[in-house]
Amino acid sequence: MAPPNSERKSRFMKWLGKLFKSGSNRGGARGGVGGRAHPQLLGEENVVWSAPARSVDDRSRTGKERGDAIALAMAEDWKQPSGCSRGTNDQDLARSLQDTLNSSSFPSHGTTQCCPRNLRLCSGCHRDIGYGNYLGCMGKYFHPECFCCRSCGYPITETEFSLSGNDPYHKSCFKELTHPKCEVCHQFIPTNAAGLIEYRCHPFWSQKYCPSHEHDNTARCCSCERLESRDARYYSLEDGRSLCLECMESAIMDTGDCQPLYHAIRDYYEGMNMKLDQQIPMLLVQRQALNEAIFGEKNGYHHMPETRGLCLSEEQTVASIQKRPRIGGHRLVGMRTEPRKLTRKCEVTAILVLYGLPRLLTGAILAHELMHGWLRLKGYRNLNPEVEEGICQVLSYMWLESELPGSKGMPSTSTSAASSSSSSSSSKKGEKSQVEKKLGDFFMHQIAHDATPSYGEGFRSANAAVSKYGLRRTLDHIRLTGNFPL
Repeated sequence: MAPPNSERKSRFMKWLGKLFKSGSNRGGARGGVGGRAHPQLLGEENVVWSAPARSVDDRSRTGKERGDAIALAMAEDWKQPSGCSRGTNDQDLARSLQDTLNSSSFPSHGTTQCCPRNLRLCSGCHRDIGYGNYLGCMGKYFHPECFCCRSCGYPITETEFSLSGNDPYHKSCFKELTHPKCEVCHQFIPTNAAGLIEYRCHPFWSQKYCPSHEHDNTARCCSCERLESRDARYYSLEDGRSLCLECMESAIMDTGDCQPLYHAIRDYYEGMNMKLDQQIPMLLVQRQALNEAIFGEKNGYHHMPETRGLCLSEEQTVASIQKRPRIGGHRLVGMRTEPRKLTRKCEVTAILVLYGLPRLLTGAILAHELMHGWLRLKGYRNLNPEVEEGICQVLSYMWLESELPGSKGMPSTSTSAASSSSSSSSSKKGEKSQVEKKLGDFFMHQIAHDATPSYGEGFRSANAAVSKYGLRRTLDHIRLTGNFPL
């Protein structure tokens, strides 16, 4: 049976009296030899504490805290209904209250840790964390100053961060690393209506840019097709085209500058036993003059939307570029043209090529147009566009191969005669820069991956035939049948 309520309260009040007496003795046990406090025996647990000196404010605050704790304990006791069995709850309450008073009035001093060593090691500095704040992440612990961004190395103090594997990042640093940036405006590529990152990428140069730049009049190089970046201005040609700085390095600007290259390509043909018996005039022209010449031609198939070369068969008057333009700011100005009357002395009147293109691209266009001239002079008549344009593209590709030995492209179409001719001619040429080699690889890539039926499919069919049967047998088969050999 539980003891009467009055007896339980009397016993509890006796215990409180002992407790206050112990507290008053503890408060007066100051001083001693050398000003050191005497060890005090508290409660019934036989725990010896070294009581540190405390200020008056601390004593008053401790007394208030003690009084609050006692009042709370008595209130809890009075709330119990009469007749309820408590067993040893009074002793447990006394012990708990005594521990609370001891811990709050006399905190321990020194470096002794309340938990085993090596329980929490910082994964950043690999030292014990001990007392103080710490962070838990991925099953590891960190000092706040040791939880640092993998990218910038500064501590992560924000409430949100990004993880890549086991590496933490600031959200801004992670976006900087992973979110693609436009290589034109140098801003983060925005998301589309579906919340996805949508961008355009050049298949060869891997230039990433916002889709909007295809329609906002951003300049595009007429040679390599790259879009103009905000920090690299392109040169503007007088016929409205733009030219990047890398293509500008080897650009051919007037007819006189192009003559050595033209004769070198004629020698290339002669080295393959495909000599051109007629002297065919060659002119460098502006885009407007080339378009007018195309309009004056009665026959022929032209690569749209941009034609860069033409093999003329009709008599026309063409404005040829006689003096190269000079650089004025980011424009090429001061070009001088001269009208040239072209008379027809054979099946081919002249070869026209756009000015301002890099040397390798100009040569590839000349090789293509010279093949048109060779076919007409040798009596190849009424060929369908896929066959004629396809075999001309093969000669253009072969010439680029001879200029860039070891380039990575489609299987070589060069015959042994072409290889010997190119090796002798390439020994006379200087070493090409890495920029020019890269441009040459791009021009070969353009030929090999053209999507149009006549230029693209025609080249791939012609290239397969030449690779299997050789150039001479393929040409003989075209003369007889008008098609490629199977």
